[in-house]
Amino acid sequence: MTAVHTYASDVAFSPAVKAIQARKGSRDAYARREQRGWRTEVDENLEAFLADANSFYFATASADGQPYIQHRGGPKGFLKVLDKQTLAFADYAGNRQFITQGNLSENPKAYIFVMDYAHRRRVKIWGEAHVVEDDEALTTSLMPKGYRARPEQVILFKIAAWDTNCPQHIPQKFDAGDVAAALAARDQRIAELEAEVAALKGGKAVGL
Repeated sequence: MTAVHTYASDVAFSPAVKAIQARKGSRDAYARREQRGWRTEVDENLEAFLADANSFYFATASADGQPYIQHRGGPKGFLKVLDKQTLAFADYAGNRQFITQGNLSENPKAYIFVMDYAHRRRVKIWGEAHVVEDDEALTTSLMPKGYRARPEQVILFKIAAWDTNCPQHIPQKFDAGDVAAALAARDQRIAELEAEVAALKGGKAVGL
């Protein structure tokens, strides 16, 4: 059952968390931030961030609280925004352990963690999720065109709250495809400059 929270951040800041914050001296600062509140709907910044993401981590837990985190990947934008509070993605056939689906069948609470290593950014999204197995039209609409994977079902994620983190301690890493594109552009520019130099040298020789 979905809990009723006074503040959106209460989805993460339980009484136990707040007690530790108070003991360690950070509660006053977070209490002031509660008044402004964490975001509960997709805005333009989050939509743009997700449109550029090709990877995220999806966390669930069993009925007795055993956590499980699974990586999800695909072409950029495969995690789609359906409306201001709903995200969705095609769930591809994999190792057939079905731990995530089993967890969601008895505990809908879930969490999405998206990392952008290149720009040292991260987004945390709390909410609830459920699996849709028999909606071919929805599955087809969420399946990235030309991506070599077999969609097995869809996971819908209802946002309760989301927030961002500072870049501290995030190692900067770059996607192999982005690096390859940058190197190709560099090599093309080098070839153009070499051709220009060769043409200038040829012209000078003719002038002599």
